[in-house]
Amino acid sequence: MSDNAPIISFKNVSKEYTLYKNEKERFRALFIRPKNAKKHLALNGVDLQINKGESVGIIGDNGAGKSTLLKMITGVTFPSVGDVSVQGKVAALLELTAGFSLEMSGRENIYLKGYILGLKDDYIKTIEEDIIDFAELGDYIDQPVRTYSSGMKMRLGFAINVNIEPDILVIDEALSVGDATFKRKCKNKIAEIIQKGTTVLFVSHSIDSVKEMCPRAVYLKKGQVVFDGDVEEAAKIYKENKNTPKKK
Repeated sequence: MSDNAPIISFKNVSKEYTLYKNEKERFRALFIRPKNAKKHLALNGVDLQINKGESVGIIGDNGAGKSTLLKMITGVTFPSVGDVSVQGKVAALLELTAGFSLEMSGRENIYLKGYILGLKDDYIKTIEEDIIDFAELGDYIDQPVRTYSSGMKMRLGFAINVNIEPDILVIDEALSVGDATFKRKCKNKIAEIIQKGTTVLFVSHSIDSVKEMCPRAVYLKKGQVVFDGDVEEAAKIYKENKNTPKKK
């Protein structure tokens, strides 16, 4: 990748989902193509480029396409039309507890998560203590994860993702981890990651949180990019759109 090439690129990307009434209908569709199936266009002709080291907020109402955008960046789903290019190691603060083995200890899960992310033993060993210190789990780190509270599992998941030195960090409303002191610690860590030049995508319904972390914002509405630019201008346009009365 050249220095001038974007680290994330969307070119005319659309994503269409088929909507099913229930799981039985979804299962039948694996064998028989449904007639007159309802379709939902989650993204529609999205063009987007994000350069290395940028911190970009993604804003929009529920159903705007934010989650679909993130799933494409993290490789969970793929476009129906268009091209998505992502360069580098991606860490995602989405489902913080996903992928944990409940019978394994917290320490063992650090290695499990590392393997899933393609990391080597030697590298995981160098960041192991940083992860444990950040998660603040004490002696519980060597206990089965099934004995953890939901908050403890989230702290461990957060600690792993922010300490693996990703090229791209994707955050989706993940700062509701723990008490106020730990939340501040999380925000400070993300600010530190941004200062180091990591590319950060931050998805939130809180415009104030986005403005605190990102100079640029992308406003999505009904699967399309309404605005991409200065975060203050994006916040203004988003607020104006929310306050505009809906047509009857």
